[in-house]
Amino acid sequence: MNNRAPAPGAAMGSHAESALKIEQLRSSGRLPSPKGVALAIMESCRRPDATTDEIARAVQSDPALTGRLLRLANSAAGRGRSAASISDAVMRLGLNTVQQLAMGFSLVDQYQNGPCKAFNYTAYWSHSLLMAVAMRALGSVGRVKGGDELFACGLLARIGCLALATVHPVEYSALLEQCTDPAQLAAMERERLEADHNDFSAVILAGCGFPANLIEPACHHENPAAAGYSDGSRPYQLAHLFHHAMRLADMALAPQALRGGMVAELLLLGGRLGLDAGEHGKLVDAIVAEWREWATLLAVPVSALPPFATLAAAAPRIGEERAAYPQMRVLLVEDDPATRAMMEAVLGSIVGRKVHSAGNGREAMAMALETMPRIIITDWQMPVMDGIEFCRALRETEWGQSMYVIMLTGVETEENIVHAFEAGVDDYVTKPVNVRSLSARMRAALHYVQLLEAWEKDRAQLKQFASDLAISNRKLQHVALSDLLTGLPNRRAGLGALDQMWSAATRSGLELAVLMLDIDRFKSINDTHGHAIGDKVLSEVGKVIRGTMRNGDQACRLGGEEFLVICPNADRTAAWQAAERLRRAINNVCITVGAATLQVSASVGVACREADMPDAGALVSAADKALYGAKHAGRNQSRVHSGGKVHGGSH
Repeated sequence: MNNRAPAPGAAMGSHAESALKIEQLRSSGRLPSPKGVALAIMESCRRPDATTDEIARAVQSDPALTGRLLRLANSAAGRGRSAASISDAVMRLGLNTVQQLAMGFSLVDQYQNGPCKAFNYTAYWSHSLLMAVAMRALGSVGRVKGGDELFACGLLARIGCLALATVHPVEYSALLEQCTDPAQLAAMERERLEADHNDFSAVILAGCGFPANLIEPACHHENPAAAGYSDGSRPYQLAHLFHHAMRLADMALAPQALRGGMVAELLLLGGRLGLDAGEHGKLVDAIVAEWREWATLLAVPVSALPPFATLAAAAPRIGEERAAYPQMRVLLVEDDPATRAMMEAVLGSIVGRKVHSAGNGREAMAMALETMPRIIITDWQMPVMDGIEFCRALRETEWGQSMYVIMLTGVETEENIVHAFEAGVDDYVTKPVNVRSLSARMRAALHYVQLLEAWEKDRAQLKQFASDLAISNRKLQHVALSDLLTGLPNRRAGLGALDQMWSAATRSGLELAVLMLDIDRFKSINDTHGHAIGDKVLSEVGKVIRGTMRNGDQACRLGGEEFLVICPNADRTAAWQAAERLRRAINNVCITVGAATLQVSASVGVACREADMPDAGALVSAADKALYGAKHAGRNQSRVHSGGKVHGGSH
């Protein structure tokens, strides 16, 4: 199955009515549900006094389930002694995972076919089974714990599709026949059936005992970038692992003519896990081999798939991208041989010709002089001469000033971005590299080169380009100093402004105060309602701060749910009044979550510049202590730090 659709996003939090209707369907028994031994196991696992021996006896009454659980319990490497009995297997897997697996295996047995004519039941289970095997293998490579639970969740991650085919067989069949773009499937489901397959999956997974911190990433597997997770966080990692598993399953079930075009994306997804092309190919082949074994065990037909290396060798170039780069000379600078080989293949597919490459900045300078590339893609961290030094050296030459330089960086911070642009970089791509993002950056680079070549015939065109580039650089500098979610200055910009105001207050002897604000119980908001609602709360609080602070005040988002407001020429009384005005305004913020309303509150710490404070950092520290006092006193209030003590009121 290749029914990709936008991730549920707001569907997880705002479609409360849909979730209620789905829950009612589940309670009425209309959704896919286990039978026989699997149902007995689930009911037993829901009792707080359930024991391992009791569950093991229930499992033993079903020889097929016994064999499957023993197979899973003994299939992962590094577990030591094999599970000799089903009791050992149940203890090793855990009651919750046994419940989840019993549910999944029961559904596989029951729903090999059904009444929805346009729904391919065989392809659905083949795809789901490959996602299950891939999730456990990818989780092991990515050092994500709970491989058996990942297997179970991978098997049921798209159970919502089966649910829709079961509950609305006629309507869903017509919808599938009319859906010509898989990316629009979820939207069509919501429009015609009032809920999409991700909504159904979330409810069913919850009923199977999966934790919320696994369900939410699983339901964002079709478009993890839209989930808004912080880079490197566990939800971010899980959502991308589910996406990786889905795209691997998509490729396995795709027609042979289309498989080659998916290889480049899978290579880049492997790069996220630190795998080069060879390592990723071996992992895929191992996953496919285990997939075929499980397919035999579960009586699920699967298609033949050649070795990944064969697919990679036969992968066609990206024709529409290649046609845009006639005679375009590209230089890749990367010190790691495996990464360089992978990037050469990907860039070669994009530009349609061999890419020149070098192992460090010094080699690249010599090769650039020899080949005169129009576009350079360089890594940042390299021996001998790193990417920043290379870019500076390149820009010091007359011939190197017109080359378009894209920097590859593994750390996307404001300081790094500013540092790179100051060195002469034109654009940057974060590592691990996303093939679509790289293609977009290459198109921008091509546009630059084409304009530059046209300048040789028309100087006026160059002036227009220079003006556009200056505007773009100013926008990039603005982005580097702004918090994109709230629109406020970020921590770097805010603390820089505070240093300037501190110096001005020191010279003039005028008052200076700061307010440190923290949204109350913000973690609970994220955990209960999801990160999309949490982001909305942050955005609304940012609007309130901008609309409430005095003329001349400056505010920034320090990070997470903390904000800082700088109040020049404000004594303790004025600062206290400003804090209370701001706190009361935030109390009026209400966020709609389905049929309910979420009210927001904040705690505020106030501090004024005192004679014994050595620098602006001491002022911020004092405000932070006052904020802690407000939190400790019960939240949703303001506290003032004065003379080393924290108290309420303006005096």
